Amino acid sequence: MTQVKKLGPGVALCLVLAVPCWLLGKAFPIVGGPVFAILAGMIVTLFYRSKEGTQAGIAYTSKKILQYAVILLGFGLNLSEIAKVGATSLPIIVSTISTSLIVSFLLYKLMKMPANISTLIGVGSSICGGSAIAATAPVISADDEEIAQSISVIFLFNIVAALIFPTLGGFLGLSNEGFGLFAGTAVNDTSSVTATASAWDGLHPGANTLDQATIVKLTRTLAIIPITLVLAVWRTAKAKASGSGQASAFSLKKVFPFFILFFVLASIITTAATSAGVDATVFQPFKELSKFFIIMAMAAIGLNTDLVKLIRTGGKPIFMGLCCWIAIAAVSLGMQHVLGIW
Repeated sequence: MTQVKKLGPGVALCLVLAVPCWLLGKAFPIVGGPVFAILAGMIVTLFYRSKEGTQAGIAYTSKKILQYAVILLGFGLNLSEIAKVGATSLPIIVSTISTSLIVSFLLYKLMKMPANISTLIGVGSSICGGSAIAATAPVISADDEEIAQSISVIFLFNIVAALIFPTLGGFLGLSNEGFGLFAGTAVNDTSSVTATASAWDGLHPGANTLDQATIVKLTRTLAIIPITLVLAVWRTAKAKASGSGQASAFSLKKVFPFFILFFVLASIITTAATSAGVDATVFQPFKELSKFFIIMAMAAIGLNTDLVKLIRTGGKPIFMGLCCWIAIAAVSLGMQHVLGIW
């Protein structure tokens, strides 16, 4: 009961902000509910600075509910469907993910950017936007402003991709299969992949690239698992190598993303159930709840973010996001050409 009193007001505030943002995300999928939620939180915090009574609940929402969202995301992954498309898409997915991580690392070194923001932009650009950032942030102990900045960068290039990729694909003469692979590997966030593929289908009646692009995108989502585990091990090794007093108190167990194991379990349950004949729509409520929890968490992150500071320090992260985005698009198209798909 004490915990409810402590966390309730802050969680309730995030919930109140999340509901209209969720509805706006449904109406404008090209933007998405998480972006509306971050913006709403940042605007509210400009006028609501004294958050003593709600801070505990806001912190709980931005950390724990974000992890629950990632776990529930697993119910949207049917591993058997992913395996069917994986043979064609896997080389492109591995190439684009590797490219984004390498580009973000090089720019981190060259521009002397904060490590956490560089990691989040690299992972968010290469894997699955907000969901990848949500999974990675707890592992590297990223703060709310770093998460908000990374999400904002991803959002910017999601919109650009959704607006120009269908026309670009037509200009380059991509086939329907080729554009499905392009959208699934070169657009950051799932909602934006859906918007981009839907725009292509609108320009090419009967193309039906939406299903393929979505499955390719969900295949990319599986990269959350090795990325978070590698980051957890790397943080442990780095702490031990530093030889500081904190190193002895630092352990892999403390940073190991156990919620990722539940994410995998949810994926296995979905795969086993659908293979046994269970209708996939049974898991739809879990997928929707995952999306809503992410929106709640983004509202909490917005409430803990200084909008003025975010704008003032946004130049380098935006440039990094641009470089990652261009590199991923180029590698996606290049690999299709090499593999003879385009």
